[in-house]
Amino acid sequence: MNPQAERIKVLSAGIFSLILAVGVARFAYTPLLPIMQQQAGLGIAAAGWLAAFNYAGYLSGALIASQISDLHLKDRLYRIGMVLAVLSTIMMALSSNLLVWIISRYIAGLCSAAAMLLGTGLILNWLIRHNHRSELGIHFAGLGLGIAGCAATVALMSQSLDWREQWLVFSAIGSILLIPALRWLPAPDSSSLTTSGKAMQDQPPSALFLKIFMAMYFCAGVGYVVSATFIVAIVDRLPGLSGKGTLVFFAIGIAAAPACIIWDLVARRTGDLNALLLAALLQIAGILLPVAIGGLTAAIVGALLFGGTFIGMVSLVLTMAGRYYPTRPAKMMGKMTIYYGVAQIIAPAITAWFAAHQGGYASGLYLAAGAMTVGAGLLIALKTLENHELRQPLSNRQVDP
Repeated sequence: MNPQAERIKVLSAGIFSLILAVGVARFAYTPLLPIMQQQAGLGIAAAGWLAAFNYAGYLSGALIASQISDLHLKDRLYRIGMVLAVLSTIMMALSSNLLVWIISRYIAGLCSAAAMLLGTGLILNWLIRHNHRSELGIHFAGLGLGIAGCAATVALMSQSLDWREQWLVFSAIGSILLIPALRWLPAPDSSSLTTSGKAMQDQPPSALFLKIFMAMYFCAGVGYVVSATFIVAIVDRLPGLSGKGTLVFFAIGIAAAPACIIWDLVARRTGDLNALLLAALLQIAGILLPVAIGGLTAAIVGALLFGGTFIGMVSLVLTMAGRYYPTRPAKMMGKMTIYYGVAQIIAPAITAWFAAHQGGYASGLYLAAGAMTVGAGLLIALKTLENHELRQPLSNRQVDP
């Protein structure tokens, strides 16, 4: 197989793993949330807690990934995670017990971390080792495709299938996606050289840079999670938009699918931090449009801005982590994601509290926009610090994250 064909096959394995573990196992819940509230008796507060346990699973997966250096162990855990992604989806269909759903959402969170961190780290390591450009835009297209695919599938099924039958359909789809996600990702190579014989060396930034970087990513986690979890329910409750939430969620996925490729190109021209700052500012606008202006057009434009930026930020951050630590990319990815994951536990719980006391989720969007504004300020600080560090010898700023 020629190098470019092999590259596309490996990237495709990553795409299918993300559609399975993040799209089906994790985010099918978002467009199915209103249906489960109508048909399965799922309350507003319980819906928020299910989301929180989902993100707790993701955080647990990030903690595990941050402690593992052995590529072969990462590979085994990745493959176990893909199988469990299918099983966690089946669990949602086989019971209406809240405890079973909580366990399912927690396992789905673990599995999404296996795809996002272990799978992504393995793929980035493979790209660097085989002398390909260390960019993940094509790989992360799987996130947008997963979100859009789930929204479209629910829209097609909702008129003819109940909530349980829809989860069974997603289980079947996940079983199909499992095959290329496992078969097309090659076993890892743990040598310290690329295929051309060049040594793979870590080039970490300073400890201060990493602390600010992680704080920024925490803010990005808050900015992302409210819309990603509750946007369907939020839009359905806005005046004149009942039943339009799934359409808006579909718009998020459509915008997200090509976004990472576009942000890779933006970062090539402007630098990673400038690209992140632009994405953060656009995301703030996308979060606020549905509630600040109202109406279907504003909701869809907001969804396109949100979908086109949140995954771009994730892709850029995780790619930067891989470039800093090419020999062990999942370790820093895991540590970054711990901050992102903590935000994803706290913000849904706060949003659910707002919803229970105010009768809606809209206040959560203002919380998300505020956090993103702080994150944008931290990015400006990072730009200043990076310019200073570029003038310092590398030996003065190396750390072991």
